[in-house]
Amino acid sequence: MSQADVDSGPLPGAPTPTPAPALFDPIGTGTAIQRRIGVKTSRDEPLGRFTTMRVGGPADLFAIVHNLHELRAIVRFARARSIRLTVLGRGSDVVIADAGIRGLVVQNRAEGSTIDGELYIVESGQAMARAATETQKAGLTGLEFGLAIPGTVGGAVWANAGAHDGDVAGILEWADVLLADGTEARLPAAELGFRYRDSRLKQQPAEVVLQAAFRLSPADPPTIAIRLDEIKRWRREHQPLGIPSAGSTFRNPDGDSAGRLIDDLGLKGRTRGGATVSEKHANFIVNDRKGSASDVRGLVDEVAAAVLAATGIELEPEVVFLGDWAMGATEPAVESNAAGDADDREPGR
Repeated sequence: MSQADVDSGPLPGAPTPTPAPALFDPIGTGTAIQRRIGVKTSRDEPLGRFTTMRVGGPADLFAIVHNLHELRAIVRFARARSIRLTVLGRGSDVVIADAGIRGLVVQNRAEGSTIDGELYIVESGQAMARAATETQKAGLTGLEFGLAIPGTVGGAVWANAGAHDGDVAGILEWADVLLADGTEARLPAAELGFRYRDSRLKQQPAEVVLQAAFRLSPADPPTIAIRLDEIKRWRREHQPLGIPSAGSTFRNPDGDSAGRLIDDLGLKGRTRGGATVSEKHANFIVNDRKGSASDVRGLVDEVAAAVLAATGIELEPEVVFLGDWAMGATEPAVESNAAGDADDREPGR
């Protein structure tokens, strides 16, 4: 996720955004951003350290925004100048090419939140795990599954992220979205086209989530804490935590589990370069030996091909491949909220 993260950011199959100008001037663009918006920028910033997979080449120009004012301003700035723009969240659910990403990459760190009765209103750069703990302390239940989502709120809304029998669609009241024409709209959940790990935002990559409101229910904080502890324990027992990964690699096919299909073919432990199919959870590919983005993508393709050949089932990647890939055409630049891990519900698989 991810907002492809997301997240995220995203995504393969997304509509092609406005094309970049023939020439991109990172020096002049960075100077203008710093002068007009007050956000510092850096050139040729390695992006691997901003992703949970820990792979990826440089961004032509990179910036971090810390509030909604900066996020709005930098997105509008890029659009007005037809600059390729990629918005990252926490960098989960994405694999960035070894050659990096052209144009401007913005990491969203807008993390403000408020509580209004049973409504939790939170900015899109907030980590879902932190959202889960904030609402627990406030005595509100319903967002516990967010503890298992390693991405941001924006990425979670973008992907309809979910885990442990909960998902965004089940609790979202509304989302404030910056539309392609530069205006803002408060969209109720019913207008976001939520489906399994999908939303209208995936089909409209120029729409950027600014903040979201979740409708929760009152509960005893210690009781909520017990549920959070159960989720933590389940993750420790069933997922390869502490090792670079992008979360669940493939979406679950209808009526089945991607992890089960991969495991049944004996693919746990398969490696390509520095990437490995996790021995602990077959639907995780881990970068356990400091591999490259090409290693990861190649292994994803190998696993998908093996499952297709053996079962006739075509697994769809949950992870998003961003940037310039030497193996083929350049992936489209996207405006997204890189998604967090969108599916952690396969017990033991």
